[in-house]
Amino acid sequence: MTTADLLAGIRVLDLTNVLAGPFAGYQLGLMGAEVIKVEVPGSGDLARNLGADPALSARGLGVSFLAQNAAKRSVTIDLKHPRGQEVFRRLVASADVVLENFRPGVMERLGFGWERLRTLQPRLVYCAVSGFGQTGPMRDLPAYDQIVQGLSGVMSTTGTPGTAPLRTGFPVCDTLGGFAAAFAVGSALVRAQRTGEGSFLDVSMLESALAAMGWVVSDYVIAGQHPVPMGNENKTAAPSGTFRTADGLLNIAANKQEQFEALARVLGREELLTDPRFALREDRKRHREELRAALEETLVQRGVDEWVDALAGTGVPAAAVLTVPEAMDLPQIRARHLLHEVEVADERVRVLGSSVHVDGAAVGPTEPPPLLGEHTRAVLGELGYDDETIDELYREGAL
Repeated sequence: MTTADLLAGIRVLDLTNVLAGPFAGYQLGLMGAEVIKVEVPGSGDLARNLGADPALSARGLGVSFLAQNAAKRSVTIDLKHPRGQEVFRRLVASADVVLENFRPGVMERLGFGWERLRTLQPRLVYCAVSGFGQTGPMRDLPAYDQIVQGLSGVMSTTGTPGTAPLRTGFPVCDTLGGFAAAFAVGSALVRAQRTGEGSFLDVSMLESALAAMGWVVSDYVIAGQHPVPMGNENKTAAPSGTFRTADGLLNIAANKQEQFEALARVLGREELLTDPRFALREDRKRHREELRAALEETLVQRGVDEWVDALAGTGVPAAAVLTVPEAMDLPQIRARHLLHEVEVADERVRVLGSSVHVDGAAVGPTEPPPLLGEHTRAVLGELGYDDETIDELYREGAL
């Protein structure tokens, strides 16, 4: 259960804040890259002060920060200070990747736009993550996950006709943007190593969300159908959704004809197979509410676990609807070692590792998230700065 070595030898300068960018940097770090988090002196990543544990937030180690910054090194540099800029130039010359999520134009105003950075490191992969991208009429607008959820149509398709639009229960657009950035960086590194050519990657959270909504968006752009909220129902099949049982909710996804037939037999409701309302896939979709009512007549007679056991081995996907604590306690999750322990503030805390196993092994961080500026002196020493010069840079406010 260690960091993978797929990106060993790659140095990433992570200038990002809060979620989408830091999440991308974390994914690269889990795959073996050396990730140096470049933070503002005195404050650092805003996520250091966010999260459910006020005591950790007060120490600059908020839960939101811990979630995606393990195994990174923290360096503080004032990018507005002339000598801080000199330090950053030397750092860029040693790097393979620069990852940032400032508003478009900020890096250019600091003197570190793409054209300038590529002169410092011709093979550099420069990835800019923003709400709407580096071009277009919305490029300069601020964006958080909630804003992108609303603009992308995610909220319009979440919930029921009576409750939509609804925000999803986690910052999905930030996360999708982070995954898109990490994938793009990995792809660009392949070209850089093959040809020596760097890349400028422009990642839009809005477009990442829309791209991830491929089926829903395609219903509109190809078929001309306006997507609508359907609660827990699956538009493409029935019965496929959440059903009442004697003691809770059960997810069933009998999307194929043979799965529906197997479900009917397990429930002892073979008469549904000859009912013309339910005979074929399109029939069931048109009559999904009547089918739901018929199935729940039987499902409410037994509990969730009993039905899960009864359906096991039949080929019918079925599972309980769990809370987050229940999900993290699943034997499957424990067996796959998704959680990894690191030491933070003299105590052991658990953080999420990668969702990818590499060569049969779970992948997670081996080092804790850094204190603000914890590695500044060490990293500058690697760049050739002596202690006296580093002390001087601190005194001048460059670090």
